[in-house]
Amino acid sequence: MAAQLIHADAALSPRPIWCVTPQNWRNVASDLPAPALAFAEASGFKAEAGALLVLPAADGSIAGVLFGCEEAPRDPLSFGKLATALPAGDYVLAHPPANPRLAALGFLLGGYRFTRYGKRPVADVRLVVPDGTDEADLRRTAESVALTRDLVNTPANDLGPAEIEAAVRALAARFGAQVSVTTGDDLLAANFPLIHAVGRASPRAPRLIDLSWGEPGAPKVTLVGKGVAFDTGGLDIKPSSGMLLMKKDMGGAANAIGLAQMIMGRALPVRLRLIVAAVENAIDGSAFRPGDVFPSRKGLTVEIGNTDAEGRLILADALSLADEEAPELLIDFATLTGAARVALGPQLPPAYTEDDALAADLARHGAAEADPSWRMPLWQPYASMLDSKIADLNNAPGGGFAGSITAALFLQRFVSRAGAWLHLDIYAWNPSSRPGRPEGGEAQTIRALDALLAERYGS
Repeated sequence: MAAQLIHADAALSPRPIWCVTPQNWRNVASDLPAPALAFAEASGFKAEAGALLVLPAADGSIAGVLFGCEEAPRDPLSFGKLATALPAGDYVLAHPPANPRLAALGFLLGGYRFTRYGKRPVADVRLVVPDGTDEADLRRTAESVALTRDLVNTPANDLGPAEIEAAVRALAARFGAQVSVTTGDDLLAANFPLIHAVGRASPRAPRLIDLSWGEPGAPKVTLVGKGVAFDTGGLDIKPSSGMLLMKKDMGGAANAIGLAQMIMGRALPVRLRLIVAAVENAIDGSAFRPGDVFPSRKGLTVEIGNTDAEGRLILADALSLADEEAPELLIDFATLTGAARVALGPQLPPAYTEDDALAADLARHGAAEADPSWRMPLWQPYASMLDSKIADLNNAPGGGFAGSITAALFLQRFVSRAGAWLHLDIYAWNPSSRPGRPEGGEAQTIRALDALLAERYGS
C-alpha cells in the first residue's frame, strides 16, 4: 500500500491535517497561519464534506491540509480520499475527526492498489497513528481486506480452484493451521456430489478445502465460502455482458479467507474451521444439465432448474459438512444472487438468520465499523417455491420473485444442528471508487464480524 501509518517519532516534519466542519471552521481558521488562512479564503474553500485544500507555506512547502468532515459522518471512511489526493510526505491529524480510528483505517484502505499486473505510480503518503488507536489492529484489518481484494481482483486465468486452495494453504502455513482437500472424482467417494456435479466440466478439478485452527475444546466458529472461480452459467449460459465480472464469483470464498485471517491474526480463542467449495462452472460434454437430479451430502435430492444457480449447490454440500459437527456459530459468504443487488444495491449485503440477537449484534457492529448489511427475512411461506415434482428440492424455482430469499431458504434446508447460522449474500465488488473503497474487489461484512466475534469470545 502507498498509504502507511507511522509513529510520531518516525515522522519527518509531519504536515497538519485539519478536519473542518461548518460548525468548527471558525475555530480552526483562528489556528491557521495568516498566509494559509488568506490562501484558503482566496481559494474559496468551504468546510463541506470531502472538500480538500493543500495550504502552501511561504517557502513553497506545504503548511497543512484542510479536509472537510461531518459532525456526524455518514461515511467514517471518507479519509480514504487522503491516501490518493495528497502530495507525498508525512501528515498528522492536528484536529481529529469524530472517529480517529476509522479515519486512519479509511486512509489505509484508500491506499490499496492491485499491482499484480503492473504498478500504477502513486505518492507515498504516511499518516501518524492517531492517539488512542490500536496500530496493530488497524494493520491487521487493512492487511486482511487487501488479501480479500487481491483474491477477487485476480482474473480467472490466474485464479482457479487450485489457486484458491493455495491461498488457503498459505494462510494455514502462516498460522499453524491444518488443511485437508478433497479433489476431483474423490468428491464422489467422500460424498460431495453437488460440488462434483458443478465442477466436473472444467479441466480444473473441483475441490472441497477444509482448514482447522485453534484449541479443539474452544467454541466452534465455522466459515463457509462460495468459491466459483469463474461462472459461465453452465449450459444455461450467461450472455457475454453477464460474464464480464464473473472472476468475482469466488468473492464469498475470498471474504471467508479474509475473515479467517483476521480471526487467527487476533488469536481469538475459538476453534475456527474454514470450508471453501472451489469450482469452475464450465461447459463441455460432461456438464450438468437442466432437469438433472442429484443427491446431496445431506441426502436431499435436488432437481436442476437452472445451471446458473450453481453457487447454492456447492454451498449445500459445504454447509452440510460444516453442520455435521454442530458449530456454535456457522457463517457463509456467497456472491449468490442478482436479486440481492436489485433489492439493496452493491453496498448493502442482505443478511439472513433466525437468531435475533446475532442479527442485532451484526447490525450494531456494522454501523460502528462502517461495514453495513441489512437483515432480510427467511420468509417460510416462500419455501414452497423450492418444491420439485420429482425431487426434494429445485435449485432455481421459476417465477422470478424473491430470488435472494428463496436462495437463502434453499441453503437453510442444509443447516439443522448449528447453534446459529448466518448467510450473507454479498456482492464483493465496488462498481465505482469511493473514499477508502477503490473500484474492484471488496471485503464486505468481515470487519463487522471481526468486531462481533471479538466481543463475543474475547481477544
